[in-house]
Amino acid sequence: MKIRPLADRVVIKMVEAEETTKSGIILTGTAKEKPQIAEVIEVGPGGMVDGKEIVMCVKKGDKVLTSKYAGTEVKCDGEELIVVRQSDILAIVE
Repeated sequence: MKIRPLADRVVIKMVEAEETTKSGIILTGTAKEKPQIAEVIEVGPGGMVDGKEIVMCVKKGDKVLTSKYAGTEVKCDGEELIVVRQSDILAIVE
């Protein structure tokens, strides 16, 4: 199954949280923060949204920084994906 977002929506997949810190300390499941960096899986076409022209700035494969609790979580073929508006994406990570 493939998800194709509409308008200014973007489908993202969260990048796994780090298991260890830079100094080598192993983190337990409760100590890990919810990751905010995600990979863009699919991008909607943009266009007119609420009377404004939306140009999509992200593309498939980009790594992005998102708002912590943004979007709607969906499961597709056993993968957990999130559908967000482009405005919920804070930055592109390079």
